[in-house]
Amino acid sequence: MTQATDFEPIFEHFIKQNSDHDLAHDLTHIKRVVNTAKVLAHQEQADLWIVIPAAYLHDCFSYPKDHPERHLSSLLAADKALQFLLSIEYPAHTYQAIYHAIAAHSFTANITPTTTEAQIVQDADRLDSLGAIGIARCIQVSCNLDSQLYSAHDPFAEERELNDQHYAIDHFFSKLFKLPETMNTVSGRKEANKRVIFMRQYLNQLRQEIGGF
Repeated sequence: MTQATDFEPIFEHFIKQNSDHDLAHDLTHIKRVVNTAKVLAHQEQADLWIVIPAAYLHDCFSYPKDHPERHLSSLLAADKALQFLLSIEYPAHTYQAIYHAIAAHSFTANITPTTTEAQIVQDADRLDSLGAIGIARCIQVSCNLDSQLYSAHDPFAEERELNDQHYAIDHFFSKLFKLPETMNTVSGRKEANKRVIFMRQYLNQLRQEIGGF
């Protein structure tokens, strides 16, 4: 009997053929999101026929972070994903739910996920912005934007306005530390809080090293 997991090699091949993302949104990011989504789907008893393709294809189209139409990326990715699913004759009854899960995953799109599957894909994608991998990805993105790691005069924005366009560490405070409260699932929120603790430990260590320990 065919299962959703049987399509994974096809999804992965498609992503490899259509990969024009920055390093922070490459195939390794996709596979981490898929793995996390599977764990959450098991815990939330969600439909893998929807979760797996949506997780694989959520970034099949993406504008750069600084693109003026960045907020449209997830909708365009959903359109592209549906065209692909049609071409491989993936079960048609899943299309609407997969489209919604992909469209709603994006932070900038500001679309509320209304299904368990969409909530899981959104949580899985946001979890990949936190913890050890989240730190690494944040620095990768900041390098692409020619940002500095931190402000030499006020590294942790204690006496200035946050500016994550110029300083990578500012993004921790302006967005990343707020992600746990946006999680849809209990399991996602628990994991997000655990990863934020690690990130705060990293900042404490960074503070010591900047200050000459």
